[in-house]
Amino acid sequence: MAGTSESEKRFRFVVVGGGIAGVTCAEQLALQFPSEDIALLTAAPLVKTVTNFRQVSKTLQDFSVEEQPASILEEKYPNLKVIHSAVKGLHAKQHVLQTENRQVFHYEKLCLCSGARPKLLIPDNPNVLGIRDTDSAQEFQKHLSKAKRMVVVGNGGIALELVYEVEGCEVIWAIKDKAIGNTFFDAGAAQFLIPSLEADKPEKALPCKRTRYTTASKDDHSQSSDVSSQGSTAEGSGELGSALGPDWHEGISLRGTEEVSHRVHVEYECEIKTIYSQQDFMKSPLHTQETDLGLWPVYAHLTNGKTFGCDFIVSATGVVPNTEPFLHGNNFELADDRGLKVNEHMLTSVPDVYAAGDVCTAGWEPSALWQQMRLWTQARQMGWYAARCIVADVLEEPIELDFCFELFSHITKFFNYKVVLLGKFNAQGLGSNHELLVRCTKGHEYVKVVLSGGRMMGAILIGETDLEETFENLILNQMDLSSYGEELLNPNIDIEDYFD
Repeated sequence: MAGTSESEKRFRFVVVGGGIAGVTCAEQLALQFPSEDIALLTAAPLVKTVTNFRQVSKTLQDFSVEEQPASILEEKYPNLKVIHSAVKGLHAKQHVLQTENRQVFHYEKLCLCSGARPKLLIPDNPNVLGIRDTDSAQEFQKHLSKAKRMVVVGNGGIALELVYEVEGCEVIWAIKDKAIGNTFFDAGAAQFLIPSLEADKPEKALPCKRTRYTTASKDDHSQSSDVSSQGSTAEGSGELGSALGPDWHEGISLRGTEEVSHRVHVEYECEIKTIYSQQDFMKSPLHTQETDLGLWPVYAHLTNGKTFGCDFIVSATGVVPNTEPFLHGNNFELADDRGLKVNEHMLTSVPDVYAAGDVCTAGWEPSALWQQMRLWTQARQMGWYAARCIVADVLEEPIELDFCFELFSHITKFFNYKVVLLGKFNAQGLGSNHELLVRCTKGHEYVKVVLSGGRMMGAILIGETDLEETFENLILNQMDLSSYGEELLNPNIDIEDYFD
């Protein structure tokens, strides 16, 4: 396993992954064990850190994500060593990790936070891009700056942000659902948001003067600047960097070559059937059938029979947990979505190996009001809780499942609206045994409440509703609301006072 040229190091705790889950876990361990050496292994030279953290309510947390050089983390935590190298292999029985640059790390406890990678329609096609980390966002920016038209496939968070933010380029948006944003919204919320796609966007405020970091040459010294952040993958490893932040598009120009500011055309209930290069398209039967498509670098033939030529295609169809470097020779139990299955203490099926964030899948029986979604908020919560579980294990202390797993809660922004999701916000798993109450003021707010047996099980709040704390309490308390009926969303009643 280890050759003579490999340097060996021993750490009591090793965390893999420079994203939010990994950094949060490593920070917590460094705080809890100030006299122990902790290693954070990351494929990218910059790490993701949580800034502007705000506890909005009992479970709702709002924060920004910034890329920073490892030196900032190391200055803050003298016992934390950040090592820039991708993991090549894990020998769990020997408690040993091997990296791409031929280093060997011995650990007592290991936490895997290696995130997830985009599901690409066609891997290694220069005209098909996935957007997941800083490198891929830059590649996208480069393509966009020369583009007149692009096709976006997918209906999740990245797709929603993209189609709204891109200017000067026609967007053909192919989604397999009947409504946009199916991961987060119902059809009613989608209807509320659609006009924002067609309207002129509000003037942006001046960009916040936030320090960003660019990576220098191979020696990994970093310097600060006020331009967009530049990441890179671990040298020679082909490894992905950690996922983008919630405001990843701020500070980079998302503009194509066209004068038109914003033009989005949605193709519903379809997927891409075939992708043609220009050369292949010219030889295909489609070319003779559709002679007015023009000359484009790539063509997307959809399952609804339509074909669109474009400059490039963005594949935003979800992610796959990044487990490959760890599976060979180790007996990990995987969930159906290929994530590392973890128990209620974030422990995998392999002794002394924990996992957190996008790479793992919750293997415990979840609360009736919680579900796992691979989002920033959960990456932070899982990283923090995994560290607490490691501490409890080492100190032989009991630990209970953290309160954040009691209720699903997420706060974000789509189409310039504040969006809050609580509990079973789309009636997930409730079958037909539920009713919906909706209040909608066009261009202002959209409020949807999910009730089951008279009790609030979830809610979607779009706009400045100020209802998140009240609804969170009503969901957690499981109070019988049957007697209130439609009055629950009566705009003339101050509901916060009502249930104070």
